[in-house]
Amino acid sequence: MTKSSLTNKPLKAGGISSLKSTIKHIIDSQQPHTNIKNLLNANQDKGFDCPGCAWGDEKEGLLQFCENGAKAISWESTSKKADARFFKSHSVSYLKKQSDYWLEYQGRLTEPLRYNSATDHYERISWQDAFSLISTHLTQLTSPDQAEFYTSGRASNEAAFLYQLFGRMFGTNNFPDCSNMCHEASGVALNESIGIGKGTVTLADFEHADAIFVFGQNPGTNHPRMMNTLRKSARAGCKIVSFNNLKEVALERFASPQDPVELLTPSATTISHLYLSPKLGGDMAAVRGICKYILEKNETAIKQGKPAIIDINFIAEHTVNFKDYQQQVITTPWDKIEQQSGLTQTELTQVAEIYLQSNRVICTWAMGITQHKHSVATIQEIVNLQLLKGNIGKAGAGLCPVRGHSNVQGNRTVGINEKPSAEFITALTKLVNKPLPFDGGHNVYYAIKALLDKSSKVIICLGGNIAAAAPDTQQTFEALCNSELNVQISTKLNRSHLAVGKDALILPCLGRTEVDLQASGPQYITVEDTFSMVHASQGSVPPLSTEQKSEIAIVAGIAQATLGNKQINWQSLTDNYDLIREMIAQALPEFSNFNSRLKTPGGFYLGNSAAKLQWKNQPEKASFGVDPLPDKLVAEHFQENQKVKLFTLQTLRSHDQYNTTVYGMNDRYRGIKNERNVVFINIKDARRLKLLEDDLVTITSIWSDNRVRSVDGFKIKFYDIPQGNLAAYYPETNPLVPLDSVGDRSFTPTSKAIAVMLEKSVSNRII
Repeated sequence: MTKSSLTNKPLKAGGISSLKSTIKHIIDSQQPHTNIKNLLNANQDKGFDCPGCAWGDEKEGLLQFCENGAKAISWESTSKKADARFFKSHSVSYLKKQSDYWLEYQGRLTEPLRYNSATDHYERISWQDAFSLISTHLTQLTSPDQAEFYTSGRASNEAAFLYQLFGRMFGTNNFPDCSNMCHEASGVALNESIGIGKGTVTLADFEHADAIFVFGQNPGTNHPRMMNTLRKSARAGCKIVSFNNLKEVALERFASPQDPVELLTPSATTISHLYLSPKLGGDMAAVRGICKYILEKNETAIKQGKPAIIDINFIAEHTVNFKDYQQQVITTPWDKIEQQSGLTQTELTQVAEIYLQSNRVICTWAMGITQHKHSVATIQEIVNLQLLKGNIGKAGAGLCPVRGHSNVQGNRTVGINEKPSAEFITALTKLVNKPLPFDGGHNVYYAIKALLDKSSKVIICLGGNIAAAAPDTQQTFEALCNSELNVQISTKLNRSHLAVGKDALILPCLGRTEVDLQASGPQYITVEDTFSMVHASQGSVPPLSTEQKSEIAIVAGIAQATLGNKQINWQSLTDNYDLIREMIAQALPEFSNFNSRLKTPGGFYLGNSAAKLQWKNQPEKASFGVDPLPDKLVAEHFQENQKVKLFTLQTLRSHDQYNTTVYGMNDRYRGIKNERNVVFINIKDARRLKLLEDDLVTITSIWSDNRVRSVDGFKIKFYDIPQGNLAAYYPETNPLVPLDSVGDRSFTPTSKAIAVMLEKSVSNRII
């Protein structure tokens, strides 16, 4: 196993290697002095919110950034420019052949551009002409529902509120959003179970937890600031139990770069008291097994005349459906739990005992849970576990979905929702004195479908990179190219700019680190973190170009050109963002006195009804989910008609990556250097297929529509992963995710559960 990814895997995460990586990316930005200043201002009062993850800010410590935050800041705050001269030298056809890494590496977008199909180049256009072009396309539609208003999670509360207000005043609720592709299952599950689609804990709760159960996430790469929180908890005696399909080094041993001893020596903190690796899609069965043991032990205690070990008072007062759930658990056999989870009854019993011995438990999860067909049911099973012991509504306990992107939660709070509540639309209608649509609109799945069949004709993207983020890359790209107008509001060049359709615009916007100067003076925006804390963000670095506009100015410019100023004076909102926050406060009661509350250091807490034991779902009580385990997992479902053994593939990020942004070609924590076209496999599976490490393979996904979805030239890498499971990076393997393979009730793509077969590559070339 020479040069194996297993051999190269480090013994700990963080530490000096993290510091070296941070310094490298600061230097690569070509303005290191500026970015050192930026990092000192990141996540600080009167500073800016990191454009990376949505983890909460600690109350103490001079430095409030992590390695990936430093990468995100340095990657965006660069002196390199992708301006009109760049696009004059590079045709769209040429750019399509380049990697996603290469595209973004070219630097910041600095002026508005329009695609010229005659020359196959983007060319300079004035802002006013760009706004007029968008207005012309929108007003020529036969229905407002022919427009799609896509949003990335990094948009501010103010920009997102203004964007949805414009879209609804235009006449549609088509708001496909990045959350449709990641944590939609969390929102659906939690709204049904506890009446609010957010986590119930605050950052302070982690200091009081006796146990933390970490499901389906790799915080060392995807939200590294969480690692400092877990490290503190572990060192305080909290028992951390990790459920992850791959053995990730950060969840095993972590060295804080801010601890001199752990930075400069081999020492590190052991994070996980217990680490289990369920099969892909097996988390629901694992949690069902934990609950089954608890309920069986409870029945035994009652029969022996002992007190119940579950919280019967909490269950009686605050929940419904317990008896139905109890019966569902009783009828779930242990052999199915073991087969589907890939874990033994002994292992699950061990976890259950940790749970029972802990008075305060936090359950936290991310996209390893949310991107499955049965994700909603899985999350509700996690809720069920917490309800058994009343682990909601008390300090040190609760539910914590970890939303990865900064302000993806805030976007949803202020109205980016294709299924808005009647209460919210009524409030907006009163605010603007204009009837607004109540009917549901398109999520990402339906937006792509509508663009494919050309029933939608215009797409405007407020940030993000939908071409690379969405599943089924060929169909997604085809859908975008079907558009009559594709508008991308962006900081850097990405794949979505190259799906040009009949007409296309690139509109360059400011980043988080940059001064946003408007008529009333420098402005700040606000964001909401994963703990429902709202705080201000204000950049301090001059923009790279005077042609770059704030997202708010761009949205307001489009709105004014399209709707005029009859109901809303859009320019006044651009001049002074306080006016937008006053509108938010009028539409959403939890934002009352918005501007004055922002003066509190660290911002303010929006509150959480379920944390107060107030249940705003239909039964007005926390509801036990009663779904059975899936009949079969994905590979088993398709196996019957296949001659070869199928695998289940999950897509994931490398350590040099955030969402679709690729900062480099390494994945340090998994032992990968200078490559991305790799597939992680259990060594026993590889030997069965007579595959050696670094052999090239073709990966082909299996779906019921008989379309060929295949990627070639991927290197075999041995890894500690359950047999029958594979892992590979996205967006390179997004072409394998069928568009119609979505989660029940969530429509989230099943990117963590793709049925695939492996064959030796048709090519001998090394990629």
